[in-house]
Amino acid sequence: MHDLIRDITLCILFAWGIGLIAHFTRQPLILAYLIAGFIIGPFGIGLVKSDESISTISELGLIFMLFMIGLEIDLKKIIRAGKVILFAAGGQLIAGCVLGAAFFMALGLKLGGGGFDALYLSVACALSSTVVIVKVLYEKRELDTLPGRITLGILVLQDIFAILFLAVQPSLADLQVSVVALSIARVGVLVATALILSRYVLPALFHQIARRPELVLLGALAWCFLIGEIAERLHLSREMGSLVAGVSLSTFPYALDVTAKVTTLRDFFITLFFVAVGMTIPIPNGATIGLALIIALFTVISRMLTTFTPLYLMKQGLRASLLPALNLAQISEFSLVVLQTGIAAGHITTQTSSAASFAFVILAVLSTFAMMRSDQITRLLIGPMKRIGLRDLDHRQGESDHAEGHGDARRIVILGFFRTASALLAEIERQNTSLLDQISVVDFNPNVFRTLVGRGQHVIYGDISNVDTLVHAGVGNAEIIILSVPDSLLKGANNEKLVRHVRSINPNAKIISTADVLGDVNDIYAAGADYVTVPRLSDAHALYEVIEAADQGLLDAKRAEMDAQLAERREVLP
Repeated sequence: MHDLIRDITLCILFAWGIGLIAHFTRQPLILAYLIAGFIIGPFGIGLVKSDESISTISELGLIFMLFMIGLEIDLKKIIRAGKVILFAAGGQLIAGCVLGAAFFMALGLKLGGGGFDALYLSVACALSSTVVIVKVLYEKRELDTLPGRITLGILVLQDIFAILFLAVQPSLADLQVSVVALSIARVGVLVATALILSRYVLPALFHQIARRPELVLLGALAWCFLIGEIAERLHLSREMGSLVAGVSLSTFPYALDVTAKVTTLRDFFITLFFVAVGMTIPIPNGATIGLALIIALFTVISRMLTTFTPLYLMKQGLRASLLPALNLAQISEFSLVVLQTGIAAGHITTQTSSAASFAFVILAVLSTFAMMRSDQITRLLIGPMKRIGLRDLDHRQGESDHAEGHGDARRIVILGFFRTASALLAEIERQNTSLLDQISVVDFNPNVFRTLVGRGQHVIYGDISNVDTLVHAGVGNAEIIILSVPDSLLKGANNEKLVRHVRSINPNAKIISTADVLGDVNDIYAAGADYVTVPRLSDAHALYEVIEAADQGLLDAKRAEMDAQLAERREVLP
């Protein structure tokens, strides 16, 4: 017992120390935890040697990690997921696993006969890292873009797939229809029990203790371990039970409160899990490093094939098909969970798990850099893809422009289409419908393109940061040019640069731009803008009117006025 406490102390100290180095060098923290574990583990300097300590630390971390993954799975979002996400995720997972199994079997890894290395690697390579992806997309402010939403939707469905695999995993050695059916039945009993209790029993209990944070935290932990023990009694695993416990809690009203209170504890035990994984990684030999590089290369290539292809076939355009593929090109921390369960069950060798762990580290670093530069990478790839015959959504525009005459430019051009532009079109539609025929929209969001075309609005599919696109869009002949997308969402440019490009093409147009930062207003005027909007000022004015209405007891009337406005709007981006 004292050895376990000492070992946990060493894990936290070294994780913190290496974590500081990772923070200052802008590397993923998970990488730091794995390195910390390797250093203090039996294959490093040997400060932690007890197999029992390593196993206990790993299992505790794994239970909490899966519990939190379950808490963050939003079943409502999965149900509401559009066919694009469902087909893209299905194609990526099925094709990824099939390609993976075939590829790793061709390398000589086992699939059956007591060894399932090829199967576990194919599943591990089909899953992408939620931690890495969400962190980078959040920093880039791309979570709410179309490629960002597709990426997150696929991630959620990958988690569901991993849950199903963990349900079948204990029966792999005796994979008969009856055995698999029994495993699925046991999972059904576990899920049903958890959902019934979380729906009819837990809400009342948590309502009573809602103002006692320590009891909320204790109740969440008790729930996690209770469902874990029920899973153990059903011949599943505590890890599977903790995942189901998290998913069932995510559906009831106090899920956000529970998540907030468990987060700190989660971070502690997740750190322990990755340190424990690092302690199991042996000093790599040439074969392990070679396999790790092969796994990493296969993951990147297979992800590009299996993610890009279904999105492209569903006519999402080259850019919106490439970006999710680039975002997802790494191995998931959930993959390490799957591999650890495979080692515990005796299904795979330590060398296979170690090689996958090294591949995880390699891709965690490389994919972070690739995602930070995904827009530039996408621009570089689109040209060659078009030259080899892949069509983008703009492939018919050249023909239609030639038929109409390229001089058929609209009087008003909106460059970039996001929520402000969507609201503007709705307002014009409400007040002056005839003005719509004088407007042209330029954007590369495939949903915007299809929706506007369906409404009869003139729209050009293209990248507004590309000067050729601006010329093709008829900017040189426009009278009014509107740039309403904030700098944080623009790719490859900002409003100041766009104004300079537009002014060089059209010296006489009235250019209306936007600025989020007050200090940018004068710079945008100096670049050639005729008017700069500052959305925060209009937002502040609207909020002030709401405060006045509240002070005068007219808030209900103010809300009714807003409800009436919302009811009559028909926006492209709701």
